[in-house]
Amino acid sequence: MTPKLSLRDVVVRRGAVEVLRVPELDVLPGEVLAVLGPNGAGKSTLLQVLALLERPAEGAVHFDGEPVAARDLALRRRMAVVFQEALLLHRSVESNVGLGLALRGLPQRERRDRVRRWLARFGIERLARRSARSLSGGEAQRASLARAFALEPEVLLLDEPFSALDQPTRESLVDELVAVLRETAVTTVVVTHDRDEAARLAHRVAVLASGSLRQAGPVEEVYASPADETVAAVVGVETVAPGRVISVREGLVTLQVGRARVEVAANVFVAAEALFCLRPEDVVLTPGDAAATDSARNHLRGVVRRLTPAGAEVRLQVDCGFPLVASITRRSLEELGLAEGSPVVASFKATAAHLIPRG
Repeated sequence: MTPKLSLRDVVVRRGAVEVLRVPELDVLPGEVLAVLGPNGAGKSTLLQVLALLERPAEGAVHFDGEPVAARDLALRRRMAVVFQEALLLHRSVESNVGLGLALRGLPQRERRDRVRRWLARFGIERLARRSARSLSGGEAQRASLARAFALEPEVLLLDEPFSALDQPTRESLVDELVAVLRETAVTTVVVTHDRDEAARLAHRVAVLASGSLRQAGPVEEVYASPADETVAAVVGVETVAPGRVISVREGLVTLQVGRARVEVAANVFVAAEALFCLRPEDVVLTPGDAAATDSARNHLRGVVRRLTPAGAEVRLQVDCGFPLVASITRRSLEELGLAEGSPVVASFKATAAHLIPRG
């Protein structure tokens, strides 16, 4: 399948400083690609290059398999971009939503029909005559999204469109966007630093760190099998500990991690040392120090050293021979009666952990 958009050997510099390096990245027709990474990773720069708003110092952007020049107006009219700020003009909402259509010379009746349809789709038809300056942040971003979809673009580029919104508004808009993307099947690139948002929106994810593309692939694959420690941190792997391989047999790697031994599912593993990686949600905690009775391969006795509230959940750092992080709800914390100093058994499946070879 020919990619809708692709980058080859792209390098972007600011003066003498290299801010982005992407050897290869494809965006397939009809897919949603999330570009994930911390602040300053180069995500917005990557989007500017894909949108043909910035010309790289090296390399090329391809559209439908053909190399293109930056600022190609004909191709840019086949795209729509939504930024973190809605960038609405001081006029009515319906005028803002129809602005791109007017600039493209669309007949008035068709323009009016498209504007009404997308105002309704994003639930802001009642605001059509209101000044855009009077909108809340969520309403303004709905108008911005309606304006983009009204263009019926071949490619939609979203640069952290929800990062300035409060959590309830953000979650509602993400849900609506997921539904609209499924309905339209428009090729989409969404930049975000929120791994949960990326997982809800995207088919594939590309992880950037310090201007470098570190890993790209299906969301489930990248989240479960990060390529390195940096990617692991970005996708939410909170337990990353060095270990020494003791044995490899029958599809299991036995690893000495700190004072504990763990077993990780892996058919082939040849490194003598590895980073042991585990997501907090994959750990089950049982109070006390009795042996757990579940089917998990690993049961490690430990002590809760620190509790950290995180929204509706609580992160627990457990000393089980090495620092291990688990995540449970506040209600579960109360029901289990856990506090700092509580003895626990931390259980996790061999298939839940991931190893990154070292050396």
